[in-house]
Amino acid sequence: MTAHTRTRALAAGDTALDEYTERLFGHLPRADQRRWARVYLQGLLTTPGKKSVRRLAASVTESPTASQSLQQFINASPWEWDPARTELQRWVEERHAVRAWTIGQVCFPKRGEHSVGVHRRFDPAAGRMVNCQFGFGLFLSLDGMSLPVDWRLVLPESWSADPALRRRARISADAVHQSPESLVLDLLDATAARTTAVRPPVVADLSRLTGAAALIGTLARRGHDFLVSVPPALPVCAAGPEPTRHGTTAADLTRRTTTTHPHSPRIPIHSTLVRVPGDGGKGTGGLRGYRLFGEGRPDGRLWLTNMSRHRMDDLLHLTRQSTRAGATLATLAEDFGLLDFEGRSFPGWHHHMTLMSTAYAYTHRPLPAIPHQRRH
Repeated sequence: MTAHTRTRALAAGDTALDEYTERLFGHLPRADQRRWARVYLQGLLTTPGKKSVRRLAASVTESPTASQSLQQFINASPWEWDPARTELQRWVEERHAVRAWTIGQVCFPKRGEHSVGVHRRFDPAAGRMVNCQFGFGLFLSLDGMSLPVDWRLVLPESWSADPALRRRARISADAVHQSPESLVLDLLDATAARTTAVRPPVVADLSRLTGAAALIGTLARRGHDFLVSVPPALPVCAAGPEPTRHGTTAADLTRRTTTTHPHSPRIPIHSTLVRVPGDGGKGTGGLRGYRLFGEGRPDGRLWLTNMSRHRMDDLLHLTRQSTRAGATLATLAEDFGLLDFEGRSFPGWHHHMTLMSTAYAYTHRPLPAIPHQRRH
């Protein structure tokens, strides 16, 4: 979105934002909660720089108690975020054709040890171990953009199994330690339950998930069309009659494949049909198996799909959705406070992520045409 277009979006007037807030947060039982939802949204849309609660409150109101009230609304008020996310998804689907459900991953660097779910893990972007929260988001991928509508926070076992930590962070009883693969399925199940439209393909980066094979099998058994980036070391075997030696990986087969699809004069696309041992069930890839393909260069991603009858150009277009989701995450971090939440509670994290997602979607709503002024 250009700066001019975003200015138009924010200059649409208080009435438009009022109506939007009522649509998404009208389920909140108290008028003051709905008012603070409106304040938080306006703050996210207009506050430059870091989106701390104090700065958001100061940018919207001169009340000396606004910061404390807004902090209470985000971190302590027991309002449900799922109805707002449901309404956000429906709001987007009413206005846009959804091309894919795309899964994104986010690392939230943290200095201390008190934020819910914080732990140490390797961050590929930083190239080192970091102290962080880690989460997954589901994006509705549209023509030329991706909008986040749902989130899951990884809870390490050290947090999930400690009663004192659970009480301190106000972690709900149903929030337990889950594998990344299970959290991805949770996101997909919740999104499917909210929609009445035909389910689009799932696009996801599974290249760093140890349980990628099992997740692939589950997606197939549940009837999802999918296109996923897989680890180069993922064990596979050729789908044809010729046997494949034990220990063959996705990288091995794409290097040896004889079927190429010219994508550009310099970078061919290598493609072959495979099966995935350990995908959790027989026949999950169909009689012809899955299609494995990748760009013919050392740093090219490897993609696996059960949409083997689709044209390669269509599949390549879908792979771009993962890139767009990554670009959206960068924009959310830069302009919408993705990494700025300073609270420590489990509900507070979800409240912030919900309001941030709705603020971002608001800037991408279809705008009324500017009336043409007749020249005299």
